[in-house]
Amino acid sequence: MNAQTNPLLDFSDLPRFDTFAPEFVTPAIDSLLSECREVVARLEASTDPASWSNFVEPLEQATEKLGRAWGVVGHLNAVVDTPELRAVYNENQPRVTEFWTALAQNPALFEKYKALKNSADFATLTPARRKIIENALRDFHLGGADLPDDKKARFAAIQERQAELATKFSENVLDATNAYELIVEDEARLSGLPDDVRQAARASAEKAGKPGYRFTLHFPSYFPVLQYANDRALRETIYRDNATKASELGAKPEWDNTALISELLQLRQEEAQLLGYSNYAEVSLVPKMAETPQQVIGFLEDLAQRARPFAGKDLEEVRAFAKAELGIDQLEAWDLAYASEKLRQKRYAFSEQEVKQYFPEHKVVDGLFRLIEKLFSVKIAPDSAPVWHKDVSFFRIERDGRLLGQFYLDLYARTGKRGGAWMNDARGRRLAGEAVQTPVAYLTCNFTEPAVVDGKARPALFTHDEVNTLFHEFGHGLHHMLTQVDELGVSGISGVEWDAVELPSQFMENFCWEWDVLQNMSAHIDTGAPLPRALFDKMTAAKNFQSGLQMLRQVEFSLFDMHLHYDYDPRGQRSVQDVLDDVRRRFAVMIPPSFNRFQNSFGHIFAGGYAAGYYSYKWAEVLSADAYSAFEEASGSGDEEHLAEAGRRFLAEILSVGGSRPALESFKAFRGREPEIDALLRHSGMTA
Repeated sequence: MNAQTNPLLDFSDLPRFDTFAPEFVTPAIDSLLSECREVVARLEASTDPASWSNFVEPLEQATEKLGRAWGVVGHLNAVVDTPELRAVYNENQPRVTEFWTALAQNPALFEKYKALKNSADFATLTPARRKIIENALRDFHLGGADLPDDKKARFAAIQERQAELATKFSENVLDATNAYELIVEDEARLSGLPDDVRQAARASAEKAGKPGYRFTLHFPSYFPVLQYANDRALRETIYRDNATKASELGAKPEWDNTALISELLQLRQEEAQLLGYSNYAEVSLVPKMAETPQQVIGFLEDLAQRARPFAGKDLEEVRAFAKAELGIDQLEAWDLAYASEKLRQKRYAFSEQEVKQYFPEHKVVDGLFRLIEKLFSVKIAPDSAPVWHKDVSFFRIERDGRLLGQFYLDLYARTGKRGGAWMNDARGRRLAGEAVQTPVAYLTCNFTEPAVVDGKARPALFTHDEVNTLFHEFGHGLHHMLTQVDELGVSGISGVEWDAVELPSQFMENFCWEWDVLQNMSAHIDTGAPLPRALFDKMTAAKNFQSGLQMLRQVEFSLFDMHLHYDYDPRGQRSVQDVLDDVRRRFAVMIPPSFNRFQNSFGHIFAGGYAAGYYSYKWAEVLSADAYSAFEEASGSGDEEHLAEAGRRFLAEILSVGGSRPALESFKAFRGREPEIDALLRHSGMTA
């Protein structure tokens, strides 16, 4: 088994997706685990004083290969799930988890890192290398390296079981989503739905060999029903089915995530206590900017108090409108998106559907690329590489003819693909001998695919929200690809505190509200005309429409997450639902119906690494809004050079340095001061 016969063992260049097959996974993991264990054994046995070159580098080189190969398998499992791939993923995940857990607990390696930190050589290392060693010592502690052997064994078992449960959680959500269909044969029930939504539902039904129109729980399919369908019963049906997926009220008992959530929380609590912490929230915050759970809760409750009056006003307006204009006396959860869209149309005289006609995929993507090129003095061009699906495209980023990074773009929702949007790394930047290994990213979204209308192919059309999402994920991609740090452990997003990692992504969203930017990335699907200024002005006027409700909702999720991992007893009498209900009673202005099981598909905290960290989105929004205000100040001066200088500083002080220094230092180097909340409140329309 070698690089020629197994594509997962070929690290010479990009992943060979075109020759991948599930049967390659186990032999590749066997080989890589064996190689890693040989390197670890050699390092354990060495009597030479540990140095960067004889200890850290060999360990990093061996484990990077394992990480890259397993990263390919994990990525494919998320974007082209098949029974065969799922089986080998689940078969090998415990083995990979076991290796990483054992590595994090290895006493000999721990001692060598400590000796290196305390050696005279440490002071001669670059700041990036010193940071990697300090991070490693922190991670050994969090990995259980300080524990006695019997507790290490239990800690390792906890890690393996948590990985298994998180995977099962995601699979249940995916299976419940993929299996669902709502067939509507009576076209009259589709009154209010935009033509492109109907066409997509009709095409979906034809593809499935069903009559009428087929709706699924993929976001581009179900959400337009909630937003536009005049048939209230239809809205209620799809709302209920989405709100109960992967729960005891869902389609199949075997997809119910309730017991998995309970066990995950118990295991996280046990892990925290083994490590000497009172709760899992304290463990989660060790590598983050925030210092204590109380500090996070204080930040969130302060935001909630600021947002609540605005949210209450938002809700009263839509309730009064629904009653007076739509004949809905009692506004229910399945009415909110519908009534809100109708109110938006009446108040601002435009609809999301109207805006969508100006954002065909090719124009948006090209406009995004041109903006990046202008801001950061780079060039983005199409590139070629093997891909996992025909809809995936591949690009390169260069500066002065020198390759900086490459990325895959996978934009459309499809069966077998996990919902949501994310950036992941295929490989990180590092100095390998004399050459630089350039970073490669996966950028994944779930937008509506291109349609065929009257026998004519039309490009995918994006809502303005989807444009925001694309910019967001590309911000993560820039953080990963524009790094200038040559050490793998702190290049790009590696080593960046989790509650700062959303700064570049949320920063990029701001440009979706700039007239000059939108002009250059819009063209009406039929006429080719750019977005009219009058429509842009209406969008801007409506920008903070219901921003109070939106902010309060995110704060609600963040507080729920933090309380679950801070002061909730997973073995006590209260249920997870009780915690969520408690947060809602205190802060929400509209309580979802009792059947709502939002938590059962809350993949961020139960399967996505955001446990006791969901607040990061709000905290990073403070950072990103404040950072963007530097660009507002520069453009307010009317001087192009000021704007270019702001771009150069953001590149130099935030994107280029990655995790090589604390995020707060990077922010202060860019902004010249500590972060302030004012810009976020102003951007959200929440200033007095």
